[in-house]
Amino acid sequence: MDRCESLRNWLHHLEEKSELATIEKKVSLNYEIAAAAKKLDGKKAGYFSNVEEYKTPVLAGTATTRQQFADALNIDVDKLSKTFLDALKQPLPCHLIESKQAPVHENIIEKKDVDLLHQFPIPVHHEKDSGNYITGGLAIAKDPVTGKQNVSIHRLQISGKDRLGALILPRHLYNFFKNKEEAGEGLDIAIVIGVDPVLLLASQAIASVGQDELEVAGALKGYEEQVVKCKTIDVDVPANAEIVLEGKILPEVRETEGPFGEFPKYYGPESKKEVIEINTITHRNNPIYQTILPASYEHLLLGGIPREASILNKLRETVPTVKDVHLTIGGTCRYHLAVSMKKRNEGEAKNVILAAFAAHYDVKHVVVVDEEVDIFNMEEIEWAVATRFQADKDMVVVHDSLGSKLDPSTDQGVGSKVGFDCTVPLNAQPMEYERIRIPGLEDLNIDDYIK
Repeated sequence: MDRCESLRNWLHHLEEKSELATIEKKVSLNYEIAAAAKKLDGKKAGYFSNVEEYKTPVLAGTATTRQQFADALNIDVDKLSKTFLDALKQPLPCHLIESKQAPVHENIIEKKDVDLLHQFPIPVHHEKDSGNYITGGLAIAKDPVTGKQNVSIHRLQISGKDRLGALILPRHLYNFFKNKEEAGEGLDIAIVIGVDPVLLLASQAIASVGQDELEVAGALKGYEEQVVKCKTIDVDVPANAEIVLEGKILPEVRETEGPFGEFPKYYGPESKKEVIEINTITHRNNPIYQTILPASYEHLLLGGIPREASILNKLRETVPTVKDVHLTIGGTCRYHLAVSMKKRNEGEAKNVILAAFAAHYDVKHVVVVDEEVDIFNMEEIEWAVATRFQADKDMVVVHDSLGSKLDPSTDQGVGSKVGFDCTVPLNAQPMEYERIRIPGLEDLNIDDYIK
């Protein structure tokens, strides 16, 4: 049994590793699931089997640590970036199966019977959220020009029985929709809920237009992702998913959406957004509803791990001796980047800083260190800043640069970016920057000394 063939297989894997908490106590959709998931964040997934007024269980925290994502890929945790880069370079085409073979087509709900909040336990997460939100749905649509699919995740507000308010940022899906809207048409879209962590991770790939993230998922898994064509729209979806909402982004329609608690741990504001109308629902027998707690480790790492791979690739184009990168949890896995490198020429670290700002607009603060500094250990990073950095010669500042519009300290996304060159000068005197070391420390087992 492959642990990531389906969400159910992954849950079995978590259960075997004692990383799944089954909550049998009756819980409310309003904040209680979110609160319990927050308490479990980074420790265990939460399976809520007794949701008030619903028979369908809720899963939160599908994967909340780097180690769990590595386990999903069956690799060592230090191979995450390399594995993701390899999958981007060599995607694996999907395998299309017939509807009768697809578990997600075991049940069909027609448009006249669609009532999202009646049918599925969709939580309210934060105090000032505008309502119930789908947060873990894969949005899958086809480019109307090339026919190639794109997969992404968007916050989706329940605005009516068959209506979703959607935040669609100006990326691939937005461009697909605008091309259709300019022709006076809507864009067919599927919202897929209840998938394994590899599919979630692949959906966040910083891929080029025309690259189907379902094929990236196949490459990550090492075998073809099984897909099935939707019942009412020309979109292929994972056949082993729990739930699929089939619909259309409506042309020339904008409705109020938000506020909503986002990954920086602040609220994204209310504004007029695109609207998706659902016309059909398919789901497995006894489906599991999957939610992602906003600003949880799961949310942050899903954004961070794929970005790290893409940023690493870009930085190596500038300085090939860059070893690894880390988007830190404290920096919301978006804003703070640590880079390790082997410096061969003075000035290279500053080039890396500038390349990092260009690699992704979200990057706001960059710390570059020598390769022996552990960039996944914040104590090590802080030590490097404390002992290898002088502001007058090691700081790079760029003003009036575009960053994240969800960063409230910016002016609608425009602000300053800072880089810290914490590498050792190549002309340093012997022992000037040599780290202290206790011989035999690595091999000593303290338990042998304690009675």
